[in-house]
Amino acid sequence: MAIAKAERLMNLALCLLGTRRPLSKRELRESIEAYLEAGTDDSFNRMFERDKDDLRELGLVIATVEGLDGEVGYLARRDSNRLPPITLDAEEAAALGLAAKVWQQARLAGAASGALQKLRAAGLPEDVDPYEAHGALEPRIPVHEAAFEPLMLACRDRRPVVFDYRKANAAHPETRHVEPWALECWRGHWYLAGFDRDRGAERVFRLSRITGRVRSRGTGFTAPVPDVVTVRETVASWAGESADRSALIRLRAGAGYPLRARASSVRELGDGWDELEIPYGHGLDAWLVEFGPDVVVLEPAELRADVVDRLRAVAKG
Repeated sequence: MAIAKAERLMNLALCLLGTRRPLSKRELRESIEAYLEAGTDDSFNRMFERDKDDLRELGLVIATVEGLDGEVGYLARRDSNRLPPITLDAEEAAALGLAAKVWQQARLAGAASGALQKLRAAGLPEDVDPYEAHGALEPRIPVHEAAFEPLMLACRDRRPVVFDYRKANAAHPETRHVEPWALECWRGHWYLAGFDRDRGAERVFRLSRITGRVRSRGTGFTAPVPDVVTVRETVASWAGESADRSALIRLRAGAGYPLRARASSVRELGDGWDELEIPYGHGLDAWLVEFGPDVVVLEPAELRADVVDRLRAVAKG
């Protein structure tokens, strides 16, 4: 939702909740700056009707009342828009407290802190420490990529985006037009799943490869959003985790810990190199290229050729 519209809806909701008598459209127009700037009466009426419908869709109960002077008035009675009391047991309170404390490294940390204070007011006991209640569990979701927050908001608002993306085998980034579906963290990296408009197909993007700023482009999706978005399964296939074959590689000692974690066997070769046998599947070549000169593919021959081709493409760039 655009910031200007969100502010307009908030102002309308506050007016309707704060009044003790029904307010006419004329009074609401005079009270809200955005309505004063709407231009013609027709423009204002269309904007007001849309805003009223949006607030009702969000759950605000708006009453329509016939005024004494014949004008229709509107108000949102507090007793009709009050949530029932919230009661939480110790386990529920601790779980919600943990959730509120997760976002420590993102700009969402302030909002999470405010949510935790509201949980306290709603029933989270002061003497219940989420860490102690769950065996000193201290949740953290690392978010270092600047692209995370705009993409998270775009996923929520179903808003297409544009960003520059550098593939593992490319020297320069390419512009991608994407309808974002979901964000997911897998093995310490964040990934975006969505519909790539230029390629006309579903794609998964690693946030650390997004360069520059994420820009919004228009509204509305052109492709249906699937009920289940398999981000982890897609990324796992890149890493060869769904493979039934094995590849043999040389890996520099002290490097490539993600590869070592996936290896079915590791043998020291001496001279600063180790030999690893790892699962081999679709996309393994792109993953190996990321380790640059620390990896040498021994077999199979087609995997070695794919890695060499990707490295040459990078060198030419």
